[in-house]
Formats: sequence, C-alpha cells, structure tokens
Amino acid sequence: MATTIAKTGIRRATGWLYFIDKQGDISRVRMARGGRKAPKGRQKVAKVGVQREDGWLYFIDKKGNVCKVKMKRSRARKSPARRKTARRRPAARRRTAARRKPARKKAARRKTARKKPVRRTARKKPARRKTARGSARRTVRKRARR
Repeated sequence: MATTIAKTGIRRATGWLYFIDKQGDISRVRMARGGRKAPKGRQKVAKVGVQREDGWLYFIDKKGNVCKVKMKRSRARKSPARRKTARRRPAARRRTAARRKPARKKAARRKTARKKPVRRTARKKPARRKTARGSARRTVRKRARR
C-alpha cells in the first residue's frame, strides 16, 4: 500500500494534469485535447518540497495528498556487486571492394504504352417542340385568369 508523505488536499479541476515537479512541489499543466497542442506554461499549486528516494514512485492520490509506493522493478533495489557492464566486442572486419564480386544488373523491363480510355459524354436529348395548339391553350388560360 501507499504511504502518505504530505497532506495537501488539492481539489482537481477538469482539463488539467497534476504532477510532482523536479523541486518536489505539486504543479499542473493544461491537457491537450482533440488533436490540439497544450498551451505552454506550468502553474504551481502547492509547495511541498518532497525529497525523492530511488526505487520509489511518487504520485498524487484521489484525496489530493502526495504518496509514495515501492517500485517492483527498480534499479535501486539491485546491489552494486550484481551490476555488470556489457563487454565490448571488437568491430567486425569490413570487406574491401576488390574481394566482392560485382553485382549483376537486372535487365530493364520495358513498359508498353497504354492507350488512355476515351471519355464519352452523354448526349443531350433534343428539346421538345411546342405545338401550335399547346401555346394557344396557354394564352387562353392566361386571359381567363385576369
């Protein structure tokens, strides 16, 4: 379980990311939303001055207090006698150009020219001819309306 280091009781506002900065104080930054970049600038919320130890994870819990938990896989747990530096292997010898056989060139394949497809435009329908009777009827109707 986590042990509480400092009781701050911070109330979190939506859209802000709360964290413990390098000085050990609680700060907040605007979160990036919807593909937009977050505006630059930090705000100090509370001055706590937490001294950090190796092998511990520090966080702000739901109540707004600073807590710490032992990390399961940390380098601080391993003793210095166990750590070993990796031995360097000598660099691989490079082959000279004279020893290599020249690479065979592949025969270039010719592309056949393709004909572009011809676009066919849709034909317009011929306009309907007005008959003499139809136009005469329209004029009679118009006169009747007046």
